[in-house]
Amino acid sequence: MIKPVKPRGYLSIVLHAHLPYVRHPEYDDFLEEDWLYEAISETYIPLLQVFYALHRDKVDYHLTISFSPTLISMLQDELLMNRYVRKLEKLIELTEKEIKRTKNDPVFSRLARMYNEYFLKIYDTFVNRFHCNLIYAFKKLSDMGHLELITSSATHCFLPLARVNEKAVYAQVKTGVETFRKSFGDYPPGMWLPECGYYPGLEKILESCGVKYFFTDTHGVLLGRPRPKYGVFNAYFTKSDVAFFGRDMETSRSVWSSKDGYPGDYYYREFYRDVGYDLDFDYIKEYINPDGMRKNTGVKYYRITGLTNHKEPYDPVIARKKAAAHAENFLHNRQQQVESLGDLLGIAPIITAPYDAELFGHWWFEGPMFLEMLLRKMHFDQNRVKTVLPSAYLNMSNRHQVVTPSFSSWGYKGYGEVWLDPCNDWIYPHLHKAQDLMSGYASSMRNAAPGKARILNQMTRELMLAQSSDWPFLIKMGTAVHYAEKRVKEHINNFIRLNDELKKQFPDERFLGSLEEKDNIFPGISYKIYS
Repeated sequence: MIKPVKPRGYLSIVLHAHLPYVRHPEYDDFLEEDWLYEAISETYIPLLQVFYALHRDKVDYHLTISFSPTLISMLQDELLMNRYVRKLEKLIELTEKEIKRTKNDPVFSRLARMYNEYFLKIYDTFVNRFHCNLIYAFKKLSDMGHLELITSSATHCFLPLARVNEKAVYAQVKTGVETFRKSFGDYPPGMWLPECGYYPGLEKILESCGVKYFFTDTHGVLLGRPRPKYGVFNAYFTKSDVAFFGRDMETSRSVWSSKDGYPGDYYYREFYRDVGYDLDFDYIKEYINPDGMRKNTGVKYYRITGLTNHKEPYDPVIARKKAAAHAENFLHNRQQQVESLGDLLGIAPIITAPYDAELFGHWWFEGPMFLEMLLRKMHFDQNRVKTVLPSAYLNMSNRHQVVTPSFSSWGYKGYGEVWLDPCNDWIYPHLHKAQDLMSGYASSMRNAAPGKARILNQMTRELMLAQSSDWPFLIKMGTAVHYAEKRVKEHINNFIRLNDELKKQFPDERFLGSLEEKDNIFPGISYKIYS
């Protein structure tokens, strides 16, 4: 191993792990719950396998992972975790059938065995190694010093559009912080602002909740006031002593872009070809939706191939070589980047590279492999650029410029039009009215009787679930539109009915109890958070 020397610069990899709160105990099987199960099998457990293998081999690596409170809650939900284990068992059964079906085809038989081994290993890791507790698994890596775990706002609300009532923004941030503390045993040092959505003044709320730093998009820094001296290649402080880091576009493009980035390589696995759609219905019907609607199973036999409907079989050996080459290229580019930036700026720069965690594994099957190879190469093959945790970088120097970032997001065109568009703008008058009602109740009913407090607490949950940025995003993107609209309307209608029940001498206990059982997120929440 190369003798350690002071690096020329630092790489801060930030993975944002988030899914909307989807839990339907009223159904035995629910399609949108698969979002969670797919993410566990294809992203969270593969990443854990990578991280623990690196630790075993004494690789010195550091990453930041943001867990949204909705994801934390689902990962700790007994109903959902039991359902996930059953899903895994069905996938293992499917791959065993596939081994028999493809036994006379050497190419597809090899792939069927690969998937069988893959899901067996996922099952063993989840059930036997971590006892169905992924929160514990990630916390242990944090205790080892490899990961810095942070969080997001309660239900991933796009905060700039909630700021008409800053008590609602505070409730989102504070609930996120407290959910993280109860689950991981400590306060999060930083916060991932949902969609990187920042507005000037938000840092005051973050500071009041104990948040030390956050991330913003590139132009949030570059358009800050006064002009930032080091662009996005240093940390800055707001006037509230909360630090922030800006996204580097070069590292983002090389991984995010399906056209120009690594994930679009023709030898990587094709996401959109799955046996759930390819095989005969009578054969695959046990492994798709009970109503017969086809869906992804996670068993995919083809590679991207090119801009063609004809797809060639996937070759995992070639794909692995491609991942190694791309990791080498990524590292080379970061080395060149820190060398040139160091000479130009006169500092050891930090390159902040944030990504959705689900990109690694779910959308880009080889993503965890790429990440492992990159971190191994950074540790064993060079010393010019090192991974760093945001808190550690802040502690390296107390000389950071004070800057107020610009309103920004990392959405399309960089501001708020994804979440505020003619197709979804109908949501916000209802949310704003509900926010005002909750802050009013928090002031006028501070000592509500237990029965009234229960209703107010559930109103808080329904409002927060309606505030999720995922619903307007899905409506704007045209994916799962019906479900997203249904969720918003259900939570708003639940809020309205609970508001009516609040005024009754004898509220409908049955209705309240059904909501407490179904929408059971944040069990210890109090409506007083809006005060």
